[in-house]
Amino acid sequence: MKKPPQHAFQAHPWHGVSPGEDAPATLTAYIELVPTDAVKYELDKETGILRLDRPQLFSSQCPSPYGFIPQTFCGPLVARRAAERTGRKEIRGDGDPMDICVLTEKVITSGNLLVHAVPIGGFRMIDGDEADDKIIAVLESDLAYGEIQHMVQAPVAMVNRLKHYFLTYKQIPGEGKRKVEIAEVYDRPEALEVIRRSMKDYQSLYGKGPTGTLRSARRKR
Repeated sequence: MKKPPQHAFQAHPWHGVSPGEDAPATLTAYIELVPTDAVKYELDKETGILRLDRPQLFSSQCPSPYGFIPQTFCGPLVARRAAERTGRKEIRGDGDPMDICVLTEKVITSGNLLVHAVPIGGFRMIDGDEADDKIIAVLESDLAYGEIQHMVQAPVAMVNRLKHYFLTYKQIPGEGKRKVEIAEVYDRPEALEVIRRSMKDYQSLYGKGPTGTLRSARRKR
């Protein structure tokens, strides 16, 4: 039986897509959610297909496109950094790809797409005893956000909305307060360090993946 061509199969967004030749300075991000989504979508790790994680029962919508960085993993190195910066010893990685929010003035109507993004900082979020960092980035060449290079340059209202979302979207009335906190808001240099560690955590667990990038794909057009 003739073997089908390799391009006949869609790449797995986590394992089959490169974070980019210039990562972490400039990277490829996979977007799962956009601000208009009334339900929470999440990548099914086994199949690489978006699945419905849960309906948003309460008024909780992420104010920016939100997803993860391919070929990253929140493991021991990410957890160790969180422990060093917070002074806590009992912290472990959450076992997921590194989360990322991408600020843009454009209206993106649906997820399940790749974008080129530039990290500007992040939130050191601790969920129970797990490191659950959120990288904040801007869409490359975005008219409104593209010149931002550091967290202090980001609109305060947007940063506060992101904080509120991540501190509340897992809270369910009547089930007790979930222990989630943002222990630190960090700038671009620390964001790059966190991403590097997550890339090393991924390689330790899964090995090195493909190296093709969104940037190189654009050059070939």
